[in-house]
Amino acid sequence: MLKSLDDIQYLYKGDIELKDMPNLKKLQPFSEEVRLFLAELSKVILSDKEAKEYPDVITFAFFCRKANIDRERLKYENHIEDSLGRGLTFHIAPSNVPIIFAYSMVVGLLAGNACIVRVSTKSFPQFDIICRSIQKVFDQDRFIQLKDYIAVIRYPINQIITSDLSFLCDVRIIWGGDNSISDIRNAKLQPRAFDITFADRYSICIINSEKILQESNMQRLAQDFYNDTFLYDQNACSSPHLIIWYGNKDSVEKAKDKFWDAVHGYTSIRYPVEPVIAIDKFMSVCECAINISSARLEHRLDNLIIRVSVDELVQSLPDFKSAGGFFIEYDCRNLSNLNELNNIVTRKYQTLSYFGFDGGELLKWVISSGLSGIDRIVPIGKTSDFSLIWDGYDLIYSLSRKITIDMDGIK
Repeated sequence: MLKSLDDIQYLYKGDIELKDMPNLKKLQPFSEEVRLFLAELSKVILSDKEAKEYPDVITFAFFCRKANIDRERLKYENHIEDSLGRGLTFHIAPSNVPIIFAYSMVVGLLAGNACIVRVSTKSFPQFDIICRSIQKVFDQDRFIQLKDYIAVIRYPINQIITSDLSFLCDVRIIWGGDNSISDIRNAKLQPRAFDITFADRYSICIINSEKILQESNMQRLAQDFYNDTFLYDQNACSSPHLIIWYGNKDSVEKAKDKFWDAVHGYTSIRYPVEPVIAIDKFMSVCECAINISSARLEHRLDNLIIRVSVDELVQSLPDFKSAGGFFIEYDCRNLSNLNELNNIVTRKYQTLSYFGFDGGELLKWVISSGLSGIDRIVPIGKTSDFSLIWDGYDLIYSLSRKITIDMDGIK
C-alpha cells in the first residue's frame, strides 16, 4: 500500500510524507495561521515580476489578501467557533483552467483541512509562480506550523496512485469532465469520506439590447466579455456559450452589431486563433446545421468569432459547445419568453451572466421557475470570479464538520 506514491512529482511539499498528512491537527475554519499565510502569499505573488504577466494569477493574489479573507470570514462567524476541518482533502484539479488548483487549495485550507492537490501534467506558468510563492512563504520561520498542510503534486493518469491517495483522504474534490469523474470514482474512499464534484457545465448570457444601445463604454464591456470567454479559451464552465438577446427586432439587430464589433476589436489583438480551434468551431457549425432546423450562420469578418442564430431552444444545445469563440444566439422579444428556458435548463447549466438587467429579478425568475440548473447569476465580467459558494456548494460548510453539545446536560 502507498508504494505508488514514490512515482509522484512534487511541485511543493512540506517535511512529512503524504501518508502522514491525515494525522495533522484539524484546524478551525478561517484559523489565524491560515489567514496570515494567505495574506503573506498574496504579497509574495504580487511582488513576483512574472506573475504580473498572468491576470488570473493576480486575481488569485487579490482573492487571498487580508481584507478579502476577513470579509469572507464575517459570513461564517456563527460557524467557526464549534467547527473543525474534516481532515485531509484530496483535490484533483482541471487542465482547462490552470488557476483553479490554487483556489481549490485555499478553500480546503480555509475550511480547516490539509490539502493534497494534483495538478495537470500539462505545463502552465501559473503552477510554477504559485508553488514557488508558497515555498517563499514557508521559508519564513513564522509560518512553519502550516508548511506540512500543503502538497502540490503531479502524476500521469494512474489509477493505483489515485486509489492510494483517495484512501488517505476525508474529502475528494474532483474538477473535470463527466467521463473523468466517473473514472476517478472507481477509486474507493473510506466509509465516512465523500466526493465533491465539479463536472461539465454550460453557461448562458442574457443581454438587454436597449441598454447596449445606450452604453457609452463599449471598450470596458468588450474587455469584461473577453475575460469571461476568450481569456480561458471559452473552456471554463462559467464561460457563456448561449447568448440570449432581449428586445424588439430592430434594437436587437443594432445592439448585436455594436456589441460584436466592440468584442471583435478588443479580442483580435489579444487572441490568436489556433487552426485546431477554427476547425472545431467549423465542426460545431455543421453539427448545429444538421441537428437544429432553424440554425443560421451569422455574418463574420474572420474565424475569431463564430455565431449561430437559432429560433428555438432545444435541450441538445450543450452538445454543440465549442471553445475559442463559438456562440449560439437566441432572440427574446419579451421577458415572458424566458420561460422557454425552463424546458432546457437542466442541472448541466451553471452560470447566468447578464447586462442591462437587475440581478435580483433574474434570481426571482430562477427561483419561481424551480429550475434544476443555474447556480450563479453574475454581471458580464464576473463569471470567473471565484466564490466560496461554487456550483451550489457552500464549500466552507461542506469541508468542515459541526460539533454539537447538549446544553441541557451542562450544569
